[in-house]
Amino acid sequence: MFWRRKNSPPPNLEDAIVAKDEETIELPLSESALRLLALIIVAATIMAAGRSLYLVYVKGEFYGRRAEANANEVRIIEAQRGLFLDRFDNPLVKNIPGFNVRLRTHKFIKASSEEQEAIIGALETAKLIDGDSLKSLLKETNIEKNPEILIARGITYEQVIRIKSFSPSIFVISEDYIRNYEDDPVFSSVLGYVGMVSREDIAKNPSLYTNDLIGRGGLELQYDGVLRGEGGRFIIYRNAMGERLGEQMVVEPKDGTVLKLTIDAEFQKYFFQRFKETLSALGRSSGVGIAINPQNGEILSLFSFPNYEANAFSYPDRSEERKKILEDPRKPFFNRAVSGIYNPGSSIKPLVALASLIEGVVTAETNIFSAGFIEIPNPYFPSQPSVFRDWKPHGWVNLRSAIARSSNIYFYAAGGGFEDIKGLGIVKLKEWWEKFGFGKKTGIDLPGEAEGLLPDPEYKESRTGEIWRIGDTYNVSIGQGDFLVTPIQLLNYIAAIANGGTFYEPRLVEGEPQVLSRQDWGNAITEVREGMKDAVKQSYGTAHLLSNLSFGIAAKTGTAQTNSGAKANAIFVGYAPTDEPQIAILIIVEDVPEGSFVSVPMAKDVLRWYYENRLKKI
Repeated sequence: MFWRRKNSPPPNLEDAIVAKDEETIELPLSESALRLLALIIVAATIMAAGRSLYLVYVKGEFYGRRAEANANEVRIIEAQRGLFLDRFDNPLVKNIPGFNVRLRTHKFIKASSEEQEAIIGALETAKLIDGDSLKSLLKETNIEKNPEILIARGITYEQVIRIKSFSPSIFVISEDYIRNYEDDPVFSSVLGYVGMVSREDIAKNPSLYTNDLIGRGGLELQYDGVLRGEGGRFIIYRNAMGERLGEQMVVEPKDGTVLKLTIDAEFQKYFFQRFKETLSALGRSSGVGIAINPQNGEILSLFSFPNYEANAFSYPDRSEERKKILEDPRKPFFNRAVSGIYNPGSSIKPLVALASLIEGVVTAETNIFSAGFIEIPNPYFPSQPSVFRDWKPHGWVNLRSAIARSSNIYFYAAGGGFEDIKGLGIVKLKEWWEKFGFGKKTGIDLPGEAEGLLPDPEYKESRTGEIWRIGDTYNVSIGQGDFLVTPIQLLNYIAAIANGGTFYEPRLVEGEPQVLSRQDWGNAITEVREGMKDAVKQSYGTAHLLSNLSFGIAAKTGTAQTNSGAKANAIFVGYAPTDEPQIAILIIVEDVPEGSFVSVPMAKDVLRWYYENRLKKI
């Protein structure tokens, strides 16, 4: 018998789900599961608490500083740069009131392109910065950390009014100073100038700040570290929107050191102006003037032509002048007084005379006849002897008159030998050049000092492939050929003759005299000095024009041939008074027809001024 199971009706789906859930909830949790859950909760709580304690107590100061740095702006307050005073405490530079102008970067960026162009136009009109430079500055700046960027330092009150009237909200003006050089450009060869720090400067010296002024030449560069002082720190508190909440000076700035110089400002102004007038009258532009106290090495005056106006680099609106200076082919930044190298010409003859006496090559009574030239046999072409000329025939001359007359023939013989006079020879000549400080720096406190050049057979062979001949020795014996010196070396050697054999380190900043060497020349120095006095006293002397002054002068003139051949450099070196020398001077005028006619009249006026205004009053 077959039978069929009776099926129940299908349950409601919702009821089935509820029944299943109820069945699940009703299942009890095991004890092990509860312990595991408790452990997880406790561990998480401990870790969260530990992290909180770490952040608060261990890293709290760090993150506090970061938060403060993000909210605040630390601004460097530039110290006042140290001043320069002359030997009588007259200021050579002043820090006069001026202003900085900063651009609010956020407002500039948010401005429309038309407004931005108008702002750039206003800055260009005020000659503070050009559009390309501003765009580069913005590109290089982290705007989030620098809500304001420096546009220009040292602007005048009139420029401030002009800028603020255009857009008072986009510019921030703060007080600053302008480095103003007195009697510019009289002292630019000595003082140099200042400029804004560059990326390259900061890379070399990490202690510099972006907005620092640093020395770019002269003493401004040489003593930059002490002149700059130490910048202060000023905090501007801001909220997250960059708005100012307050401000506070954290570190006060310390001004730079005031440097007292050995320069006599009034004397330099006279010497400089007299030199400038001579150049103008001759239609020339280049030369050097230096004066030194031979008793201690103090520089009384120093300048180089052509020069430049240092103030062109202190005032942002003088960009056109700066461009002309920077592009001037005459190189006005080149300080000929310490960096220029010249043939000394006949001004080297007192050295050759002294060396010849001490080495026994000649005596004070040795006479040599100058017929106007000497001939040296030519081994290659016997019929064509080598001729070496004097600047004129002098007849019989001894050591004193040879110096006074500036006889070339005498010093050809003393230096290179002739007939029965052996001569010093190039080896001894070079030894004496070195004893007198040539071929090395004097140590003057100015940047860029050159060493000069002391030629010898090895030098000539390496340069030309030729051997050294007696004609080469003749040429260097009268300060020609490849023998090159700097003006400061040349004057320092004359100062040593004036004081009797002490070589001082020339200096521009006051301090204790530094002796480089002391030399004992015995009676030989007297003969050399008498020869230099005769150059003034005797009617045949090359500096006889100075003879009517009321005080004694010892001098030596020189005419050094230049590469052009047609013209020469006029040189004068001398000291006064002869009984107790207080000043030694050097004058070099480049590229003139004849030496002593140019340099001696100027030397006369300069020495007379110094005697009347300084020595006579002592």
